[in-house]
Amino acid sequence: MIKELLKHARSSLKYTLITPCLVALEVVVEVMIPYVTSALIDNGIQKGNMRYVGIASVILLALAATGMLLGILSGWSATKGSTGFAKNLMDDMYANIQNFSFSNIDKFSTSSLITRLTTDVMNVRQSYQMTSRLATRCPIMLIMSVIMAFTISPKIAWIYLAVAPVLMIGLLLIIKFAFPLFEKVFKNYDKMNLVVRENVKGVRVVKSFNSQEKEIDKFKGASGDIFKNYSRAERLLALNSPLMQICVYTCMILISWFCAKYIVAGDLEVGALTALISYTMSILISLMMFSMVFVMITISKASAERIVEVLREEPSIVNPENPVYDVENGDIEFKNVGFSYVGDCNKECMSNINLSIKSGEMIGILGGTGSGKTTLVSMLPRLYDATSGEVIVGGHNVKEYDIKALRDSVSVVLQKNVLFSGTLRDNMKWGNPDVTDEQIAEALEIASATDFVNGFADGYDHYIEQGGSNLSGGQKQRLCIARALIKNPKILILDDSTSAVDTATDRKIKQGLRETKASTTKLIIAQRISSVQDADKIIVIDNGKINGVGTHDELMKTNTIYQEVYQSQVKGGDDNEND
Repeated sequence: MIKELLKHARSSLKYTLITPCLVALEVVVEVMIPYVTSALIDNGIQKGNMRYVGIASVILLALAATGMLLGILSGWSATKGSTGFAKNLMDDMYANIQNFSFSNIDKFSTSSLITRLTTDVMNVRQSYQMTSRLATRCPIMLIMSVIMAFTISPKIAWIYLAVAPVLMIGLLLIIKFAFPLFEKVFKNYDKMNLVVRENVKGVRVVKSFNSQEKEIDKFKGASGDIFKNYSRAERLLALNSPLMQICVYTCMILISWFCAKYIVAGDLEVGALTALISYTMSILISLMMFSMVFVMITISKASAERIVEVLREEPSIVNPENPVYDVENGDIEFKNVGFSYVGDCNKECMSNINLSIKSGEMIGILGGTGSGKTTLVSMLPRLYDATSGEVIVGGHNVKEYDIKALRDSVSVVLQKNVLFSGTLRDNMKWGNPDVTDEQIAEALEIASATDFVNGFADGYDHYIEQGGSNLSGGQKQRLCIARALIKNPKILILDDSTSAVDTATDRKIKQGLRETKASTTKLIIAQRISSVQDADKIIVIDNGKINGVGTHDELMKTNTIYQEVYQSQVKGGDDNEND
């Protein structure tokens, strides 16, 4: 896992390598200060040698200034390295997510991906920064302080070796029990982010159903789980402090006791006692900082595993070795196609799909909820891949095409209309970055959106809020259709994308598509028979299988499902007229 993460350090790695060098020099300087202080007391102050005191004082000031400078530089390089590392992680995760197929995205929830890109990366960044400094500083300080202590008095230095194992065993036990709790915490974060995301996105529904209290209770439940698990983990980690204090004061008491005896006996100087107490603090502070590193690593280990999971996720849909870059036309053929969301041929939700559609035809697709209409058309631009059989576009299996070339040739207006924050022109550029105002005007005219767009005082520079929240449902649908048309695709898929417009506007859009996009194959998924009644062919899907194919007149004679839908909708229309 560590190797996987370090691959993403890249340019920031040089700062990470510089940091330990600076820290090591800083530690050497700091370790020398108690030793010089000891000499100052024993050889200068006690003997009244003021010249020695002056020289030692200058050396101490120089060491202190050097240590401060090295500390500043090591802090700067550690920050530079950790922030660069965090940036690379977020960039690489985001880039990998962009390559995910729908099946990859189905594996991770949206809220979980957001947590991994934010909270988890920040935890790893803090751990990375702390490790780059303290993981170098602590062992070097520990080793050098012990060496200096043995240099001054081997009889006293054994105390450190006796206390250190007690401290390390205690820290390891704390970490062992705290780590599972932190794993639960990050799963709780995913749950809380999901609640927030759903509430913010569906705030109008929440208010219309007066469900604010229910949503507050949901959030309190999610945040309460975080509080409970985090509190339990922190209570365990809080044992670090008393454990550390017990060890520190035990060492100081033992050192003071033995040193007093040796000083009275004349076997030890007063300056040596001062140095030993300083090294005691240095050793035990090093151990304490080492424990902090372990704590941070414990917290970030769960985050690191979640990050690596995203980085290692292989897109299930990739380019072939020698892809085809030109989609010749909009011919479509399904040959014995089956599909399973779990990739198992024995658990297919669609099976034995055989269809042949000529370029330029307008095809209607009808079926009940969950019958497989959206799944069927999603296989054309390879948002999903067929589990069995072949999906052929323009004479080639879709798996033979370069993915970008294929998706540039297939425009999809999904059920959920998504517009992005920015101007209307910015949203149209999703279809073509180099689109002109004339091309936008043409697409808006076909999508029957010209009238309301002309009503905007700032025209194509009209600002659209995130998700198109300042537009009506019908306006969003028509703008999404216009955006898809700007791509000038070989195949246009409208997935129930005129459900929010009236019948007259719906008819006008279909007429515009037929007249101006004669060479484009048009697949129209709809719930209303009136939306597809004039199509060249209508496909009826039931329970993942093709139930019937034909014109409106043909299906009215031969297909029971189509007849029932037609009768129910006509009867519903008559009832409305009577009302």
